Amino acid sequence: MKLSADQLLKELTLEEKAGLCSGKDFWTTKAVTRLGLESWMMTDGPHGLRKQIAGEGVGLLDSVPSTCFPSGVGLASTWNRSLIEEVGQALGKESKANQVGVILGPAVNIKRSPLCGRNFEYLSEDPFLAGEMAKHHIRGVQSQGVGASLKHFAVNNQEKLRMTIDAIVDERTLREIYLPAFETAVKGAQPWTVMSSYNRINGVYASENKWLLTQILRQEWGHTGLVVTDWGACNDRVEGIKAGEDFEMPGNGGITDAEILKAVKSGKLALDDLDRAVGRVLKVSLRVLENLDTNAAYDQEAHHVLARRVATESMVLLKNDGGHLPLAGGRVAFIGAFAREPRYQGGGSSHIVPTKLDDAVEQARALPGTEITYAPGYLIHDEAADNTLIAEAVVVAGAAQQAVVFIGLTDPLESEGFDRKHLGIPSGHLALLEAVLKVQKNVVVVLSNGSPVEMPWLDRVPAVLEGYLGGQGWGAAVVNLLFGKANPSGKLAESFPHRLEDTACFLNFPGDGKRVEYREGIFVGYRHHDAARIAPLFPFGHGLSYTEFSYGALTMERLAVSENQPVTATVAVTNSGKVSGAEVVQLYITDLVASVLRPVRELKGFAKVFLAPGETQTVEFTLESRAFAFWSVDEGRWVVETGDFEVAVGSSSRDLRSSAFIKVTSAQAPKRNFDANTTLGSLVDHPVGSIVVQAVLGQFSKAFGNYEPGSATALMMENMMNEMPLRNLVRMSNGRFPPLFLTVLLGVLNGLEPLAALERFIPKRG
Repeated sequence: MKLSADQLLKELTLEEKAGLCSGKDFWTTKAVTRLGLESWMMTDGPHGLRKQIAGEGVGLLDSVPSTCFPSGVGLASTWNRSLIEEVGQALGKESKANQVGVILGPAVNIKRSPLCGRNFEYLSEDPFLAGEMAKHHIRGVQSQGVGASLKHFAVNNQEKLRMTIDAIVDERTLREIYLPAFETAVKGAQPWTVMSSYNRINGVYASENKWLLTQILRQEWGHTGLVVTDWGACNDRVEGIKAGEDFEMPGNGGITDAEILKAVKSGKLALDDLDRAVGRVLKVSLRVLENLDTNAAYDQEAHHVLARRVATESMVLLKNDGGHLPLAGGRVAFIGAFAREPRYQGGGSSHIVPTKLDDAVEQARALPGTEITYAPGYLIHDEAADNTLIAEAVVVAGAAQQAVVFIGLTDPLESEGFDRKHLGIPSGHLALLEAVLKVQKNVVVVLSNGSPVEMPWLDRVPAVLEGYLGGQGWGAAVVNLLFGKANPSGKLAESFPHRLEDTACFLNFPGDGKRVEYREGIFVGYRHHDAARIAPLFPFGHGLSYTEFSYGALTMERLAVSENQPVTATVAVTNSGKVSGAEVVQLYITDLVASVLRPVRELKGFAKVFLAPGETQTVEFTLESRAFAFWSVDEGRWVVETGDFEVAVGSSSRDLRSSAFIKVTSAQAPKRNFDANTTLGSLVDHPVGSIVVQAVLGQFSKAFGNYEPGSATALMMENMMNEMPLRNLVRMSNGRFPPLFLTVLLGVLNGLEPLAALERFIPKRG
């Protein structure tokens, strides 16, 4: 009879418990043979299975062939929840067929800076979009009886010194930007594991941060699974267990087992804390082992077809002046080595050995009525210009009717482990494009990159297709989009700035070597561009189509609601063009009058709709209180302030087509903790405080004599009174307001009756 987790826990020795808190080796857990508990395997990665074939260590380039789907940046650019869930299902099937119990992903860290070397693996700069994509990814994986590992929790937004850097972030910014994607995924999909990040957060390593791992993750969000360290992220194993870090990877030969034993025996670590961690390890282990199936298999060709479909939806048509695309055929030159040797994924722990790989040149040559010529133009692994290859490319481009130039970022410029230094592409790629533009006006640029790049040549190129890192189906997807066999439907999940200086964290990335301060606060990506009135190169949510979409009027179910009442927003969208296509309808909310600084607009809903020419579909969004809320540090909760909000829908954050207004009434009175430093101005909406304000203004006005309304003196008086702390009522009233008055006033303001307020400060006689 198999034992339950609770039964196993009772049977384990102290030494066995300590041992179960870390791995056996780089990828597997420890077994307890005498109790029938077997070892199991976890592997990378977020866009494809990376299971090492044999041997010890990381095995970055030595893994079993598996389907390579687009990297995270491409997955998010589909804005297609159901498609991402299909990808998750495929990853789960491949994991199961390879006897893998947990696959490490998805990665939902926010794209704070376009320089982060791992941005290609992350989903978005926006927490709402990242959370929705991650939730459906996890649901797909775990529907197959395989666990997902949501990572990297939290605030892992750079590669520079990622194992030691101290990220200094205020609580509101954490709650509104860097934690919500994790929250959505945990609450909506319950990942079997959550992976803690390497870095420190406000001085405490994530792997031993009790506020993060216990208070927020478990108590607030209800995570019931395992918390595992990133590989090598353990700083102090005993403190980690106390904080809620259950499992350490990779295995370390028993070093931390001994630390745990010593701590329990000395009383430094409570046995209850150890049992809690081991209990979670056992529950996930049993779940994994129950779902292992040595007969599991998957259809490689079907998964390749899916990879092509996902790649097609992930690509973003950035520019298409004059309807230059789709290409009509004829003599077309494919210029650039990426056309034949695509950069289809990023470097590092997510590197996949694909089951097959589409070649864009060969895919295009299979099209009838099309003559494809090709010239590499540059060397794949060399950033410098190769004049001989460029000269050859110029001849090929000049002889064609159209030229498609394939350029982008090379592996040495963008990878896990280091950050980018700039937003430029290799000089050899730029030189090639400049040379082609001199002999050919009909140029299409296809980009291969995992994050934004500068485009000083943009005005001279009629069409640009952002191909991103599209996985093994990249070549076929590019060709289908270029020649109109498919209609572009991807949208940017990140903003493209004109220049690095236009990014919010330009002066505060990547820190001073010990710490990095998130001084931009909540103003990341489009939030910064909107607030600072900076025009991006391409805005968040942007993406063109070969058809047109028209929007009807946005209607709200009700024009006034309490924050506890969900409200439905509805808009009709029509394909007003001549070909079938898909539109991503995006919904943004603006708080028109707020007591705190808020973004100009924030994404709070989206839906991808597929429409035939002339077809209309009604899109509905259900908005709950969180859509209107901000995090109040003073109150320690999400707050919706009574007031008017604008709800807008459109094709991007800068292309809003229709809007409506709604008044939301807060369901909770704001918590007020008035003290001697509370200002008079903050009392104007308080029933008692407003009376006091008027009385005080009358008293102090006499002291300043007569002055003209609207004069400089009047303005000075108004502002001085608004900003005066209550303590100055006593100090500056020449005895008119005694200390007892302030004592009673504060008591009343904080909810006490006048007599109770007095009694609170009168010593009791014994």
